[in-house]
Amino acid sequence: MPSLDQALRAALHNRQDLITELHQQGTDCYRLFHGSQEGAGGLTIDRYGEQLLVQTFHQPLSRDDLLAAHALICSHLNQPLLLVYNDRSQGNSRIDRTDPVYQAEPAALADLVGHEWGLNYRVRGRHAGQDPLLFLDLRNARGWIKAHSAGQSVLNLFAYTCGVGLSAAAGGAREVVNLDFAEGNLAVGRENGALNPQLAPMQFVQSDYFPAIRQLAGLPITARRGHKLPPYPRLEQRQFDLVLLDPPAWAKSAFGTVDLLRDYQSLLKPAILATADNGVLICCNNLAKVAMADWREQVLRCADKLGRPVRDCQVLPPAADFPSHDGQPPLKTLILQF
Repeated sequence: MPSLDQALRAALHNRQDLITELHQQGTDCYRLFHGSQEGAGGLTIDRYGEQLLVQTFHQPLSRDDLLAAHALICSHLNQPLLLVYNDRSQGNSRIDRTDPVYQAEPAALADLVGHEWGLNYRVRGRHAGQDPLLFLDLRNARGWIKAHSAGQSVLNLFAYTCGVGLSAAAGGAREVVNLDFAEGNLAVGRENGALNPQLAPMQFVQSDYFPAIRQLAGLPITARRGHKLPPYPRLEQRQFDLVLLDPPAWAKSAFGTVDLLRDYQSLLKPAILATADNGVLICCNNLAKVAMADWREQVLRCADKLGRPVRDCQVLPPAADFPSHDGQPPLKTLILQF
C-alpha cells in the first residue's frame, strides 16, 4: 500500500493533461484525489476555485498529513489555495464542525467563486448542508447540456444548486425550469444565476418531486398510505425538450419514496412522460451497488412499457478525475433520445 504522499503524487501526475485541458476550457473546479480508487479509501481532495476541500469519510487525517497534502498540491499547481478540511467519518457522514484536526481560516470559509465551462459558481467550504454546492462528477453532463440546449425547453429535476440549469441557460436554452424540494438549494441556484448576469433568467419551482413531475406528466397525485396530502404548487401538464433526472439515493416524503435501488421506475416513468417526442432525457443513478448493464436494461424496458421506445441510448462516463479501475463508476449517466 503506497503512502498518502506517494498516492497523491501519482494522482497529480495522472491528471496533468486533464488539468491543463480544464483550465483552457474555463474550469477550476475538479477532483485532485479520488481516494477509493487511488490508494486511500474514504479520502477525497477537490479544488473549488481558490479553495482546496479535503474530506475524510472513514477516519480523520492527521494534521501533518493534511498540511503536507495541501503544500504538495499548492506546489504542483503553482498556486496558493485556501484549505478547508471536513472530517465526515462520524455518523451519517456529517461534518465534525468542532474541527479538532484543523480549523480553516476565515478567508477559506467566506463566499467564494469557482468556475466550470466558463461559468461562475458559488463556493462555500461550510454551509447548512453537508455536501459541496457543486457535485464535480456531473461536470461532463453539464458540459453536454451546455453544448446541446440551444433553443430547447429544459427541465432540471432534483436541481440542487441548479448547475444543470445554469449550463442550459449558457447553451442558449429558450426556457429553463429548476425544480427542487429545498428552498436553500434553489437560493444558491439564484446566486449562481446572479453570478452570471449575461445569461437569460431561469425559473425556480420549490416542490416535492412526486406531485410536480406527476402533474407535468398528466398523472394523478397520490399520498403514501396513512398520510394526508400536504399543500403543493399547482403545475400544468406539459413536456420539455430536454430533461435531467439526477435523484438522491434515498428520500421519503408524504408523497412517496425515492429509492434508486428498489424502485427507480417510479421516478423514471413520469420523467419520460414529461419529455417531448424527439426530446432527450438524461438520467442518473449514483448507487455503486447498481451495475450499469442492469440499470440500463431496466431504464429501456420502462420506456418500452410506456410506449416511448428509446431511439438512441448513450452512456456518459464521468471525467478522468473520477477514475474507476473496473469501469463501473458509482455515478452512471444515460442520454436517452426519444
